[in-house]
Amino acid sequence: MVVFPNAKINIGLHVVEKRKDGFHNLESIFYPLTSLYDVLEVIENSTNKLEFTSSGIDIPGDSTNNLCVQAYSLLKENYNLPYVKIHLHKVIPIGAGLGGGSADAAFLLKAMNELFTLNLSDNDLIDYARQLGSDCAFFIKNKPVYAYQKGDEFEPVQLDLSSYDVRIKYPNVHIGTAEAYAGVIPTSGKVDLKEAIQQPIETWQENIQNDFEASIFLNHSSIKSLKEKMIQEGALYASMTGSGSAVFGVFRK
Repeated sequence: MVVFPNAKINIGLHVVEKRKDGFHNLESIFYPLTSLYDVLEVIENSTNKLEFTSSGIDIPGDSTNNLCVQAYSLLKENYNLPYVKIHLHKVIPIGAGLGGGSADAAFLLKAMNELFTLNLSDNDLIDYARQLGSDCAFFIKNKPVYAYQKGDEFEPVQLDLSSYDVRIKYPNVHIGTAEAYAGVIPTSGKVDLKEAIQQPIETWQENIQNDFEASIFLNHSSIKSLKEKMIQEGALYASMTGSGSAVFGVFRK
């Protein structure tokens, strides 16, 4: 079975408060970007072992820690699954705020569910995905949402950018989670994102902000320049996505 885990963008991102468990509560609009995707193949393995291989963008670290492997192992704890071969062709930049790793894990869960007829509902899959990472749960339904709490609780939003041209620029800079959060002071009571996202796109630039931009732009001027260039080129709205470092712009087609 071959599936195509897609990227996502954050339209607005507010860090609301630090939680007692060390994570942060946030709010954001998650929007699936189906024009940018990895390729994930899963097939049953005749040998008695799990195999994971990859191509495309180099994936750092031990393959046993890959989220796809973790997703398989999580399901195997509760189901008598056969061993599989997983091959991931990586296209979505890593550490860019585009959710590529989370998408890969979520699509692996969905592929296993279909391939081996596990009969898991979307809610069941979301529960598994939450155990793998905050963004993972979004990719189960893969539709525009208002995300809150750790970014793993959702409310659907009416948003369709298919008539616009959404462009991504990646400065080849990796922003770690620790660096991103070090420069942010959590604040509540900001713009109501659910209301702001329903306003004309021309109003977004003034009203919808990403809290990570201020400190990251100070340390990485190349990312700031990408956003400014997109606005100069006519973007109706431009922003860094997630905690960076990719920047996206919404243009008229």
